[in-house]
Amino acid sequence: MTPSPSRTAIAATGLRKSFGDTVVLDGVDLRVATGTIFSLLGPNGAGKTTTVQILSTLIRADGGEVHVAGHDLARDPAGVRAAIAVTGQFSAVDNLFTGEENLILMADLHHLSRGAGRRRAADLLDRFDLVEAARKPAATYSGGMRRRLDLAMGLVGDPRVIFLDEPTTGLDPRSRRTMWRIIRDLAAGGVTIFLTTQYLDEADELADRIAVLDQGRLVAQGTPDELKRRIPGGHVRLRFSDPAVLDLAARTFGDGQRDNDALTLQIPHDGTVRSLRALLSRLDDASIEADEFSVHTSDLDDVFFALTGHPSEQVKESVR
Repeated sequence: MTPSPSRTAIAATGLRKSFGDTVVLDGVDLRVATGTIFSLLGPNGAGKTTTVQILSTLIRADGGEVHVAGHDLARDPAGVRAAIAVTGQFSAVDNLFTGEENLILMADLHHLSRGAGRRRAADLLDRFDLVEAARKPAATYSGGMRRRLDLAMGLVGDPRVIFLDEPTTGLDPRSRRTMWRIIRDLAAGGVTIFLTTQYLDEADELADRIAVLDQGRLVAQGTPDELKRRIPGGHVRLRFSDPAVLDLAARTFGDGQRDNDALTLQIPHDGTVRSLRALLSRLDDASIEADEFSVHTSDLDDVFFALTGHPSEQVKESVR
């Protein structure tokens, strides 16, 4: 369902950008609902970074219309900048300052009063579990702490839209999970998250909707489950201990792929609950008992390769 204008945080129509003779974005249309997590995926050179740079006012588009947080990007770029935050994969943290000083500096840049700025810094230090490290130089912080501080700095101005460019690159599993929780909490509080990531499992875990960009064009959009259902390869795998029961199951499901050595039958399946219920009913009606039952669905790696022809290891895009 297309979000209504009042519930749309980002709307781009016919977005175009070229660098010399190289077309980077070729008529991109995007709709991102308020308070959701949206992930843009694509192989190297697909145009992801260029899209974020345009939406965040860092570079100009050659064509198209864009509204961010209700502001026309072309007519009111200052209004867009006041409503957004951008956190890149390279931290903006000043290593010579403490965590608290970094936040107070951002408060000063946002023209908060002395008292309001310090209250805001204290609130964010608590929210991001940085109180104990607040007065330590940022140079002493771990990678996960630096990422949390960097994101906290972006929140000083209370943005309505946050652009996150590969927020968990290089983090250990625990720090990644912590960052995921923070991102979910932000969205639950009404903040819109525009996420680019090299980790497809991260997009699958976090995103409400995903768009796949390839050679400057959007080749697919939808929820993670919708995209995965578009790709063939999902199946249910049944294992039997009796070859006779395997024969019966193979006759019942004529489109199944059997393995006589492993005594398994692989039946195509789209991953929906309705299809699974229908399959179980057919087993029950035929009095077939399987010893093991497992469901296998296509993942975002399969989706990415099918749509772009590139393996997921090439997702990461260098900054253009």
